[in-house]
Amino acid sequence: DIDIKEATLRVLRLPSVASKEFLITIGDRTVTGLVARDQMVGPWQVPVSDVAVTASDFTNYTGEAMAMGERTPIAVLNAPASGRMAIGEALTNIAAASIAKLGDIKLSANWMAACGHEGEDAALYDTVQAVGMELCPALGISIPVGKDSLSMKSTWFEGETKKEVVSPLSLVVSAFAPVTDIRKTLTPQLRTDMGETDLILIDLGQGKNRLGGSCLAQVYQATGDTTPDLDDASMFANFFKAIQNLNQNGLLLAYHDRSDGGLLTTLAEMSFAGRTGMDIYLDGLGEDALSILFAEELGAVIQVQRSDRAKVLQILEKQGLNHISHIIGSTNDDLQLHVAHQNETVLDEAVLELQQVWTETSYQLASLRDNPECTKQAFDAINNPDDQGLFADLSYDVREDITAPFIHKTRPKMAVLREQGVNGQVEMAAAFDKAGFTSVDVHMSDLIEGRTSLDDFQGLVACGGFSFGDVLGAGRGWANSIKFNPRAADEFQIFFNRDDVFALGVCNGCQMMSQLKEMIPGAEHWPSFERNISEQFEARLLMVEVMDSPSILMQGMQGSKLPLVVAHGEGRAVFEHDNHQHTVAYLRYIDAQGQAATTYPHNPNGSPDGLTGFTSNDGRFNIMMPHPERLFRNSQFSYYPETNQEQGAWLRMFQNARHWLG
Repeated sequence: DIDIKEATLRVLRLPSVASKEFLITIGDRTVTGLVARDQMVGPWQVPVSDVAVTASDFTNYTGEAMAMGERTPIAVLNAPASGRMAIGEALTNIAAASIAKLGDIKLSANWMAACGHEGEDAALYDTVQAVGMELCPALGISIPVGKDSLSMKSTWFEGETKKEVVSPLSLVVSAFAPVTDIRKTLTPQLRTDMGETDLILIDLGQGKNRLGGSCLAQVYQATGDTTPDLDDASMFANFFKAIQNLNQNGLLLAYHDRSDGGLLTTLAEMSFAGRTGMDIYLDGLGEDALSILFAEELGAVIQVQRSDRAKVLQILEKQGLNHISHIIGSTNDDLQLHVAHQNETVLDEAVLELQQVWTETSYQLASLRDNPECTKQAFDAINNPDDQGLFADLSYDVREDITAPFIHKTRPKMAVLREQGVNGQVEMAAAFDKAGFTSVDVHMSDLIEGRTSLDDFQGLVACGGFSFGDVLGAGRGWANSIKFNPRAADEFQIFFNRDDVFALGVCNGCQMMSQLKEMIPGAEHWPSFERNISEQFEARLLMVEVMDSPSILMQGMQGSKLPLVVAHGEGRAVFEHDNHQHTVAYLRYIDAQGQAATTYPHNPNGSPDGLTGFTSNDGRFNIMMPHPERLFRNSQFSYYPETNQEQGAWLRMFQNARHWLG
């Protein structure tokens, strides 16, 4: 008697299925500048990525991938199946990365069980045998590391009554692998700019559609009966080979595995990421639409160009997967998720309304923790059909290297300044090095104790992080270590009064330099920085606009609109006088319509008119809260509309500094 629409709404709100954005945006996901694939996918930054990918360094395209899998609810009914499914989920997730072969993957197994409780020791033994002695050897994968927590039982008395809570056997699997090309990481973002496309379900459950231990069972307060399982290791290995083959040949536009919530959730999340509708036909997948949509069997949905369909199906057939590969539909232009089975519509819902349902759990939790006015603005913004998401409209050619005339000249020395708690110095050094500088690591203690002098440098950059743990607030502790130390104060005063140097402060360094504005010629109008209006640390990829200004770093970039990352808890610009706001600004956040951002999250901290970058009167000294040093390569962007070049759009800012020095 279950209504499919009602089941959809319940499952999308279940915490294990629903958006985890309230947890994701409070963590810095760009620090190091080596993060190539985070949780946020596509122009609208929807948290649906299957895999995490980091780059090996700042010059090559090799890297590392990590993914996870766990299917604990299944253990209530079938413990060995839960172990095999955890392995399967981790591997279908990590398959989105470009990995040479299945055997390159290494697993970490985190076992949890209530040892000593009736039946649990046997369940643990059987599952370890199923995973460690049977499945992984069959797949050619090792588990070199792991941990265990084997007292997952709590007992207490209420009066004379003994009570206990027992956790089911849990295996949480982390998968790790070297990546051959970080640029080839697949995402669930459906493409609508590639002509006619098809969606293909690769059903490793082979049509069994088993519902035991599923999210559907949970939301109806049941456990179910027969559980999904990884029944055929050989077929699974062939699936992994096929996905890697299709990816290497550029035949996949989108990829998303099937796990929590089943096929319905897989399709919905792909729709959210691509902000597009779907026409889905379930014929040939089973007799019952409910089990087809909500069974959590292993598998994946891929999007391919219709012109490539025959080639894709041929590769799947070569791997013996043709009998489990089903063309199930395509995208549509009306932002509706339309699902039909045996000539009958079983679901027809607006994609953006479903996305709000899927986001509602995260929204409600964030509203209890953060400024509820801000979380409401972010929630309402989802259902805006005019939101074009992230885009790039540049006033300059990214491919032009304005530092080319200086390639044979001496590389100017750049002081990359840090203090206790600063963590962004390596990517900052890499950005300036890429632009033609010699980056030198300078710690505040080097200046205070006289081991290094700023006289030796033509540029100074104060990096991002959490100086002194932000105990004194937004960079004030770092600034005070300069103000109240005579030798350090003299070093900075002399440097700022030279006419042949420039300086940049980013994030924590921006906050620190704003506290030194009395020392910096032409910086008297700079703001201070206070707690974000959201009352939370904000880590996001947002749109900004480069404004007209004398800033030497922004020359030739004026009028450009493009994405830029933020990661700060105290970024709200506060001016002593309102008429100072625009006199020194060169960067501002913009909204979905390209206007100055006044609402959250497009304006992440509540700064007036979205202002977030400021310069001195002569343009030589600059501060900004966002992190351009983490986006000087195209592969560093979580999303960027152009992916066919190495240079990131923000490299120009560092090249401008080199060009100014001549």
